[in-house]
Amino acid sequence: MRITHLGHACVLLDTGSARLLIDPGTFSSFESVDGLDAVLITHHHYDHFDRDRLPALADANPDARIIADPGTVDAVRELGLQADAANPGDVLALGGAKVEVLGGEHGIIHPDLPRLSNIGLVVDEGAFYHPGDSLVLPERQIDVLALPTAAPWLKTSEAVEFLRAVAPRVAVPIHEALLVDPRLLFGMFDTLAPAGTQVRVLDRGLPTRL
Repeated sequence: MRITHLGHACVLLDTGSARLLIDPGTFSSFESVDGLDAVLITHHHYDHFDRDRLPALADANPDARIIADPGTVDAVRELGLQADAANPGDVLALGGAKVEVLGGEHGIIHPDLPRLSNIGLVVDEGAFYHPGDSLVLPERQIDVLALPTAAPWLKTSEAVEFLRAVAPRVAVPIHEALLVDPRLLFGMFDTLAPAGTQVRVLDRGLPTRL
């Protein structure tokens, strides 16, 4: 599997049988991406769902399905695009990839704020897991984990405990664009990772085989 971190929460997966783009948001560079089988959106926040640029992405990938959480799918359709809702428990066939949908709710930012819907995405029996903005534990072994780094809903200790609980072979830090310099947290993840887990910081925009 080749993984390209396109900035913040946006990840391009090339599984060998499918090309999947997850969370094309405002802090990401995805304008040149083509050949997609699917675009997947975990939730409605602008750093995961760029309303202004999504139509151009869809035009460049006319055969790609757009999959979104229940709280976002209507907003995608309002742009004149076809989109399907994905709910926790769904199993999707996208190109030659299998995607299992987990979760249901966004992480808590503050008790006074409503919680959005949010879906986590497990690709090809655990080859890759993108949790969106949540810390939902998958009920299977994960090979490569997209690990949230910093967010209004996230404490560093929570991210570390999530990393330890999932215990992937490789953890790829994402959701870092809110930080001026994320290297301190990357280093903490590396220091506090469970035995057998490698924390791998990907160069933005460069495909990496993991």
